[in-house]
Amino acid sequence: QAQLVESGGGLVQAGGSLRLSCAASGHTFRRYVMAWFRQDPGKEREFVAAINWSGSSTYYADSVKGRFTISRDNAKNTVYLQMNSLKPEDTAKYYCAADLSAYGSRWWRDFISWGQGTQVTVSS
Repeated sequence: QAQLVESGGGLVQAGGSLRLSCAASGHTFRRYVMAWFRQDPGKEREFVAAINWSGSSTYYADSVKGRFTISRDNAKNTVYLQMNSLKPEDTAKYYCAADLSAYGSRWWRDFISWGQGTQVTVSS
């Protein structure tokens, strides 16, 4: 199980950019599939992006494709979410998730380890 801590959220104007970071503890980070989900209060958790253990393959929700980029630096035990051209509908709490075998999944219950989340608010 990975121990995850997100950072980088904040308030930004529509059209702006943010980069989220997720730092993992331990020595097994390179083995994990990593993903980002987001959730507003009272709404269902929504898949955003995922990346395989080597960083060679990624996939995205249609709503963020072309605007968001997920990447990872295994030497730093960190995964990133670069968010460009932000829209008010991107406003949510963003969560980092990890699993040993969930690559290809868009379902949050397939991911075992979770961070505490970081808030992203996009104003119009």
